[in-house]
Amino acid sequence: MTAPLIRGWCPGARRPMMAGDGLVLRVRPPLGELTPAQATGLADLAQLHGNGLIEMTSRANLQLRGLSDDAHALLIEALAGLDLLDADVQVEARRNIVLDPFRPVGPGVQNRIAAGLMQGLALPEFAALPSKFGFVVDAGPQRQLARISGDIRIESRRDGLILRADGSPMGRLVPDAETAVRLALDLARWFTASGGVGSDGRGRMARHLGQGAILPADLDGTHSPHATAATPVPGRQAGGLCLGVAFGLLPAQALRQLAASGAPVLRITPWRMIFLPGVAATSVPEGMIQDPADPILRVQACTGAPGCPQANIATRDLARELAASLPSWARLHVSGCAKGCAQPGPADFTLLGGSGGFDLIRNGAAWDPPTHRALSLAQIHEILGG
Repeated sequence: MTAPLIRGWCPGARRPMMAGDGLVLRVRPPLGELTPAQATGLADLAQLHGNGLIEMTSRANLQLRGLSDDAHALLIEALAGLDLLDADVQVEARRNIVLDPFRPVGPGVQNRIAAGLMQGLALPEFAALPSKFGFVVDAGPQRQLARISGDIRIESRRDGLILRADGSPMGRLVPDAETAVRLALDLARWFTASGGVGSDGRGRMARHLGQGAILPADLDGTHSPHATAATPVPGRQAGGLCLGVAFGLLPAQALRQLAASGAPVLRITPWRMIFLPGVAATSVPEGMIQDPADPILRVQACTGAPGCPQANIATRDLARELAASLPSWARLHVSGCAKGCAQPGPADFTLLGGSGGFDLIRNGAAWDPPTHRALSLAQIHEILGG
């Protein structure tokens, strides 16, 4: 199996990435949400210029695929008209902020924090931050995003907000949103100044701390955040309705239908679900899931072949077939190569394919040594069912 190419950066709107099926363009919705007009406009663009699907990422972003070079300039103009475009490619790359999707609608502490971070990260002094370095704003009564990747976290507890570096179990108590933003940006400055960015331009906070970096006293603390909430599932959630998206592939017509659901905004979640605040029930669009017991929700699959030139197998049809054999307690990751893009971590079962059959990894990630090699599809079904 050919070693996968690790690019070390993510696509954007201004800087798309070439894949096997054309350009991949990523949209980072401001505050992690779309207005109904933005959702409708994005659905139209996916249908007009792409493959008719909108991909949801694990960082609560959206992607259009199958785009031609000629369409890119038209898309940039259209995204600017929808207010879904950053000022330049550098600002776009740094605006990696995931918010609690279940926060109240409208102005509030979490929105103020995110807006302050967006304004600060636009400054040229943050140009050295790695493209995958991210912020998590998770300041509700429970931590919804504890399992979501992020390097600087703003969380809460009964007596206030906490600023916490990822990799440190405790954080510093801060009195208000403005102080949280200021100190979060100071923590990002410390990360780059203290050698957190490698010679290849990459780096993560938890790894930096794990290699012996010591936080400054004014950015460290002894306060623990709120308890972690259970991972959300489709259905009623915190004053609204969550709908899952199989493999994160949302048909354009489904997004258009959600835009007409009556929700004031559509919240994009990092669990490949869309949250409709204020909506108690709606007809479930094609390609979406409301049943929390649907086994597809426990299966991750990357783009696969032929859309990704590094993939060795067509992943998603295989994942659908195997979902029916999956035990109720298990999670399955079907990966086209050893990068593990759809599941950057371990799963109960991870499946990779090559010319000699399927490799299976038990309780590991796509890059771990296989537990079984060169299995047939029938053997895979037998192992999952047993």
